[in-house]
Amino acid sequence: MNTNSNFRRQIKILYRHKDKWWTIILLVALLLVGVWNYFFLNAAARRLVVYGFLHTVVIAMLVSVFSLLLGWATAYLLFTLKDNNRRWPLMVLRFILNLIRSVPQIIGVLFAYVLLTHWLKTGRMQSDAAVFLTIAAGITLFVFLEIVDLLEERIAYFKGLDFYHAMRACGISRKKIVNLDIIWQNSRVHLMNKLIALFGVSVFLQCSVDFIISVGLSTEVSSVNLPVTLGSLLAKIDSKQDILAIGYTLTHPGYFPNLFLKNLQGISVAFLIVFLLLSIYKIGNGYARRHRL
Repeated sequence: MNTNSNFRRQIKILYRHKDKWWTIILLVALLLVGVWNYFFLNAAARRLVVYGFLHTVVIAMLVSVFSLLLGWATAYLLFTLKDNNRRWPLMVLRFILNLIRSVPQIIGVLFAYVLLTHWLKTGRMQSDAAVFLTIAAGITLFVFLEIVDLLEERIAYFKGLDFYHAMRACGISRKKIVNLDIIWQNSRVHLMNKLIALFGVSVFLQCSVDFIISVGLSTEVSSVNLPVTLGSLLAKIDSKQDILAIGYTLTHPGYFPNLFLKNLQGISVAFLIVFLLLSIYKIGNGYARRHRL
């Protein structure tokens, strides 16, 4: 009886923590999709779906890491220039950041992909690792400013408190106060919440740009060996036919069971994209509520 009560109590606690709850839901959904595809999707298509999902997640994780490092370094550089009254370098850096900010994210990432395909076609880049890092860096360039904005707000807030001036009076360096006390000790939760959001943004940008490139470019460019992702898989003719089968089902309801057998590749890819983005959104909201951000 006590075991059952404890189990129910743990389930209630877990349900209240929506970020943990949705993380479990996402993992269970991925497991179910994997098992279903193992039994009902041919090996070649199943391999493409697995690689597409893994590549998408790995690139999104790289974007989160790169954004954290670049955003942290940029925010500290802005603070240092401002605190030392270095007016002209600060103005130049602000101008560059505002210039990047003025470019729509999806347009900027699209240009990064165009540059990458040019390097691949000319043979300047051949390593798969280099391709992954380049894609992640291209996306990072247009999303890391969200980290910069967050850290600037946190630094400005703590600098206005007696906490900052007291530590300076004790002889503690600005570098240690900003990086250790303000950012690391007092802003970790805020950073984590922002990184969860950036993970979702990078997945969305990846899938959108990969889909545009796979559908809209000429055969010369589309034959370039870019890593398969969920977005590029969705643009393949097999997946598009599978998605169109959903519309056919609306007028022929009896075809519905075949969607999960004959049209499994496109359905799986579309489900993974939509459910992954939904889960990240729910996890981010749950994390923010649990930590009262």
